[in-house]
Amino acid sequence: MAEAGRAGRSPAAARRPVPPRPPAGPGRAVQVSVIVPVHNSECWLDECLKSVWEQDFKETMELSVFNDASKDGSAEIIEKWKIKLEDAGVPVIVGSNDSSQPRGVGFAKNQAIIQSSGTYLCFLDSDDVMMPQRVRLQHEAAIQHPNSIIGCQVRREPLESTERYTRWINNLTEEQLLTQVFTSHGPTVIMPTWFCSREWFFHVGKFDEGGKGVPEDLLFFYKHIQKGGEVFRVNHCLLLYRYHPQAATHSVLEGTIWNHRVRFLEDRVLSSWPSFTIWNAGKQGKKLYRSLSPANRKKVAAFCDVDEKKITKGFYTYEESEERPKPRIPICHFRDAAPPFIICVKLDLTGGAFETNLNMLNLKEGMDYYHFN
Repeated sequence: MAEAGRAGRSPAAARRPVPPRPPAGPGRAVQVSVIVPVHNSECWLDECLKSVWEQDFKETMELSVFNDASKDGSAEIIEKWKIKLEDAGVPVIVGSNDSSQPRGVGFAKNQAIIQSSGTYLCFLDSDDVMMPQRVRLQHEAAIQHPNSIIGCQVRREPLESTERYTRWINNLTEEQLLTQVFTSHGPTVIMPTWFCSREWFFHVGKFDEGGKGVPEDLLFFYKHIQKGGEVFRVNHCLLLYRYHPQAATHSVLEGTIWNHRVRFLEDRVLSSWPSFTIWNAGKQGKKLYRSLSPANRKKVAAFCDVDEKKITKGFYTYEESEERPKPRIPICHFRDAAPPFIICVKLDLTGGAFETNLNMLNLKEGMDYYHFN
């Protein structure tokens, strides 16, 4: 996190009351709506909403909260902050699903957006905390990049959780924000950091409302890319991003995400490649091969690897195939393989050995290879 130190808040800043903003009125359109879906969030909600109050953004801003069937004290916390925020010139819109069952994160986010009116949308999860500069810096970026999802760097809480993932989020290059969209990490700017124009959001279409188990952020991100959207990251740490067992992310099955990723890879990349090599002759590479459509399986020229045992076997036989004879895919050393590659080797896990091997081939990411794992 190159600029994290500059973006943290000092104790004095945390205590300093925020001066009232000019109120939104008939002549003043709301510039930014902060979108917060809430479900049983009382543990974190106080700190989350306080971070809205502490924003140093000088233009008009509103908070739009949708309380999705919370059974805890979330509603009371929302009401307390509604008074405080409105005293500081920030209108607060509160919607709720009062039934016994939550409708899910996608529904709650859509409802919070529909009831809001800002020209721009700033997404915030109810368990996360914004740094005071977040809205201001992302608003500036969004004006410059109108068809983009704007993200930012994050600080993970607890600090030692998901270290590889956090490094990946914070250090992707500008090009990799678009080339590494197929990996198991999901969107290259994470959902709780998203900021975009209302117009662009509705151009892409709303979040999937399938409820628990649906990766609504991944599906929206894929639609965004398919419609020509771009991805931009503000290189400041603007969000405290919490990791805990209750997070909605944990309700999505790995197999569901895998299938969406494979279809997206086929649509965006493999459809235009006449042939390719899968880098990894082990479990993950073979799983990808078996998950491909029959037409794309036929395009696999070879598997490549560094493991002499796998290479010595010479071939991978697709035993599940109904074809006769069964397809036999050659296995070769990566130095003998022909690009383009789909790489099924996890990054940042081999002490730099894999990255060194890849670099020696002088290939261009996004043209000669894509990462899938």
